[in-house]
Amino acid sequence: MDLVAGARPNFMKVAPVLRVMGASPGPLCPRLVHTGQHYDEGMSAVFFRDLGIGEPDVHLGVGSGTHGQQTSRILAAYEEHLLGSSPRPAAVVVVGDVNSTMACTLAAVKLGIPVAHVEAGLRSFDRAMPEEVNRVVTDALADLLLVSEPAGEENLRREGIPEGRIRYVGNVMIDTLVSELPAACALGVPARLGLPAAGFVYVTLHRPSNVDDPVRLARVVEMLGNLGGRLPVVFPVHPRTRERLRAAGLESSLSTAPGVRLLEPLGYRESLGLMAASRLVLTDSGGVQEETSHLGVPCLTLRPNTERPVTVSLGTNTVVGEEIERVEPLVDEVLAGRYRKPQPIPGWDGHAAERVVTALVERYGGGPATPSPCDS
Repeated sequence: MDLVAGARPNFMKVAPVLRVMGASPGPLCPRLVHTGQHYDEGMSAVFFRDLGIGEPDVHLGVGSGTHGQQTSRILAAYEEHLLGSSPRPAAVVVVGDVNSTMACTLAAVKLGIPVAHVEAGLRSFDRAMPEEVNRVVTDALADLLLVSEPAGEENLRREGIPEGRIRYVGNVMIDTLVSELPAACALGVPARLGLPAAGFVYVTLHRPSNVDDPVRLARVVEMLGNLGGRLPVVFPVHPRTRERLRAAGLESSLSTAPGVRLLEPLGYRESLGLMAASRLVLTDSGGVQEETSHLGVPCLTLRPNTERPVTVSLGTNTVVGEEIERVEPLVDEVLAGRYRKPQPIPGWDGHAAERVVTALVERYGGGPATPSPCDS
């Protein structure tokens, strides 16, 4: 069975599944396939080390490009891998919503190989987001849809997915968080950076809606500069975001704003340690909305929508929308202790990967008709 990972968010999702499979060897015989969608040290290799995944069994090395270029290269490379596999995998497991997720799904189903999608059913209902297109296509083609949040089940039913293909398993990202949090806190990153305990803002921004439009980006930079006058702001800058800041002539003003510290991209544990110790998180990342909800850290999402509505209804997330001016009063609520407290979310308990593996064994445990490579 192939487990596909392509980009940074995928690594945290496959790690606990691989861990459970390794702890209880069975009929699935996992083979980790890294497409190379994220390929540099800061966005890929360091995460593999932090999460104890080890070297992938297959590395397709597709690299960057436009969405169309990257998706086509992944599809062609993964198809070639599958055609050369003997025997072919009994199933392919894809996670999340990146280009690798959709491309490998297409390659597999066109060769008659069933696909299981971990984190199925998430919907922002915004087709301008490339991730939304990837989610919809993947779920339409997948054989087994493993759902991470309550709204996902209803979304899939609304789209006509048969009940027998839907399984609520919970959130494997939280499995990784629970497993890695002690090590992340032990690194003492906030203290090394001279940050006050629970007295700083942690920022992650990378989506085109925030960084591609120079006017919007300038407003974000102004907001972060103002926020730095109230609390220290720590911002590990995604490579794409840094390019946009430079192109818009905004990098210098942000890096020299009082209270604002720009960092290079961080490994998973460093990022988690800062998030857990922060007073507030500003983000446009779906995964960060989940992590902050489990950690109980207030999260302000600079997007008009979220595909993870449970982080709003039960978690700590507030979707700010286009109105950046909403940030300041929400910060006031956080600092005054009036921001709402989270409630438990079903299946976000650190054991989702166990339920994923159980579902995979029940559906695909018989393996291929030809002898398994695990037997050699």
